Amino acid sequence: MKIYGASISPFVRKVIVFAIEKGLQYEHVALGLGAKDPEFLAASPFAKIPGFVDGDLKLSDSSAIVHYLDAKYPEPRLIPSAPADRGRAVWYDEFADTIAVAAMGKIFFNRIVAPRFLKRDGDEAAAQQGVEELPRLFDYLESVAPRAGGYLVGDALTLADIAVAAPFVNLGWCGISVDRATHPKLSAYLDTILSRPSFARVVEADSKLFAA
Repeated sequence: MKIYGASISPFVRKVIVFAIEKGLQYEHVALGLGAKDPEFLAASPFAKIPGFVDGDLKLSDSSAIVHYLDAKYPEPRLIPSAPADRGRAVWYDEFADTIAVAAMGKIFFNRIVAPRFLKRDGDEAAAQQGVEELPRLFDYLESVAPRAGGYLVGDALTLADIAVAAPFVNLGWCGISVDRATHPKLSAYLDTILSRPSFARVVEADSKLFAA
């Protein structure tokens, strides 16, 4: 089993954390923008990360990959089987991928990726647009965040928690954190999820990129 893509991407991070929580053995092939690895491109024809290979199966898109993993390796179950809980977990995954990452990605790409890894200026106007979108996202998550130590769906970790927490790592690298005074539930919730060994392992590895 191979997971392709740089884990500073919240999409790649989601898949890796999901695999770790499943207790799966995998090979992480860290590829950056513009990678031309033939096996990666066979799995991801449009060069979008993550790419994924498991035997003869080749997949792209983080959500497709984690649904496959949960179906093939059902324990522990990370995508609920109960209809309402499944629907909520899928919604939070979609929210994270298409709303949260869209806003936070503008900040991360233009303030971190462009200057540090691509050696060019970022678009500060685009980054600021992302910053201006954050309060609405934080307010929404504050309204649905569980009590301290809880989870977004049910009483155990699910895809919802992994997907929602993943882009906040990138936000932290931009020097932006959730204000504990204005969003106490969200702040405590993120502390719970991001302190899990699965997240800590990936974040620790990626932090070396920022220490160089």
